[in-house]
Amino acid sequence: MTRIAVMGAGAVGCYYGALLAQAGEQVTLIGRPALVDAVARQGLLLEKGGQTVSVPLTATDAPAGVAGADIVIIAVKSGDSAEAARQIAPHLAADATILSMQNGISNSETISAILRRPVIPVVVYVATDIAAPGHVRHHGRGELVFAPGPGAEPAAARFRAAGIDAQVSPDAASALWTKFAINCAFNALSALTRQPYGIIVAQPGAWDTIRTLLAECSAVARAEGIALPSNLVEMAQAIATQMPGQFSSTAQDMMHAKPTEIDFLNGEVHRRAARHGLATPVNTALWMLVKLAEKTA
Repeated sequence: MTRIAVMGAGAVGCYYGALLAQAGEQVTLIGRPALVDAVARQGLLLEKGGQTVSVPLTATDAPAGVAGADIVIIAVKSGDSAEAARQIAPHLAADATILSMQNGISNSETISAILRRPVIPVVVYVATDIAAPGHVRHHGRGELVFAPGPGAEPAAARFRAAGIDAQVSPDAASALWTKFAINCAFNALSALTRQPYGIIVAQPGAWDTIRTLLAECSAVARAEGIALPSNLVEMAQAIATQMPGQFSSTAQDMMHAKPTEIDFLNGEVHRRAARHGLATPVNTALWMLVKLAEKTA
């Protein structure tokens, strides 16, 4: 049995925590008091494939919940990465494997700089949301791509043992940027319109906008030494086809009056482009619009 702690048990953390616990791993979720209360009362409810089951595991609101864990999953919002790292630092086991399962492309670097130890970025392809505290819903996909690093393969093996498609890949950096670019293409549009992907792409002019967003992201990636796939637009089309009813995580945050991660999505494109003397007007405009919308939410 592997001891696994999830720091920031939102939709992603709860989903993978539930699957790992079902496979017999000792899982501790670290989240808000409402989650802790719900899990103590009913277990963690996992809704998947038309069925809802209660998964027994442990939940706490104390960062010390990572103590003794063999694997620590960090799944907090990007803006909380530094603070989460500071909170768990005194409690981490010396040999714990730290995984960043977050949106964005800079979280693992931020966390690693504070913890002064390797942090493995994991690219997460899953559609989930929180129906209520302690109730996570799965809408599609679920595969993971781990960057190489100390402990990456044993950690991925624990996920595979839980029935999760988890692979360690030397191309993880490109995969991380690819997912990042697609998030930049959809997240802000979904948030500003409060529409799911299927409705967005059916709107005349949507694909022209998405192609431009992806082209801007690709230009910044090239300047950073990362080659994105040539079929990036087709990959975005596949996402919209596979998950037409999905609202982006940014949209979900705005609909629940929570801070978004837009600074670490389209805002990250803007900042990195500026360092290379590149212009990214559409990404910059969407970043600005979401920031303004947050002020009135």
